[in-house]
Amino acid sequence: MKALINIDYTYDFVADSGALTCGLPGQQIEGKIVELMEQFMQNGDYVVFAIDVHDLHDPYHPETKLFPPHNLRDTSGRDLYGTLQGVYEKNKQLDNVAYLDKTRYSAFAGTDLEIKLRERGITEVHLVGVCTDICVLHTAVDAYNKGFKIVVYKDAVASFNPAGHEWALGHFEQSLGAMVK
Repeated sequence: MKALINIDYTYDFVADSGALTCGLPGQQIEGKIVELMEQFMQNGDYVVFAIDVHDLHDPYHPETKLFPPHNLRDTSGRDLYGTLQGVYEKNKQLDNVAYLDKTRYSAFAGTDLEIKLRERGITEVHLVGVCTDICVLHTAVDAYNKGFKIVVYKDAVASFNPAGHEWALGHFEQSLGAMVK
């Protein structure tokens, strides 16, 4: 059994005006992400939207010192980017579609993602979204440490750091044994 995990594909991370945007590299992967989402949903595979959420001026969150405020609770910056919002809205009532708030880089950290995957007998996670070298990477590392098989779609991940993006793609394969398609 497999699951597709869409990580942080929101306006703040992808739109030109986003607070912490990948810009064009993030925008160019929209079609592939939507294609994969629809394919997984139609096949009845589990699909998770793992979306970063922050509160303004949270002095205890470690990202506060590293990045400008982004994906703030109850703002349009957290909306799924482009046509993906419509795909989610059309399918959110399905049993195989879940929306997960995350407050750390990894979709596993402080969430019930592992429980949801194990309940469904899922052994393989497919990762898409942003940023390749931050949230996608940390989710992949946690998936590896929890014993999941990992697939990353190189046409469906992006970063604002081109060198970090390339490094992470190699790391997925060479250190995590992931399949990079």
